Amino acid sequence: MPKRNTKRVIDRNHLIEVSESPCCLMNLSSEWCKGPVQAHHLLKPYDGNRGLGMKSNDNNVVPLCQYHHTLLHDKYGNEDKFWTINGQDEDFGRNLARTLWEKYKCKKI
Repeated sequence: MPKRNTKRVIDRNHLIEVSESPCCLMNLSSEWCKGPVQAHHLLKPYDGNRGLGMKSNDNNVVPLCQYHHTLLHDKYGNEDKFWTINGQDEDFGRNLARTLWEKYKCKKI
């Protein structure tokens, strides 16, 4: 099992970049995207910890439109189930967040 960071990753620029991306379910969901895109902090992050009342690190975010973001939290609550209902595997969000973070880090250097 990979070692998890204990220090919280905070990167406002990454959050802005992710929120300026299209909703990650735009062409994958049977439900249309509605509203502005938001950076969704993963409920089950690939890196770092998340506890009661805590957000995951800013490197654990994916772009979701307001509609899909609300649907995930209010109707499903279970992120892995939400991805599978939308035709993806359970690791979709974690894999996408890791890819976006790696892409962003390469742009910063």
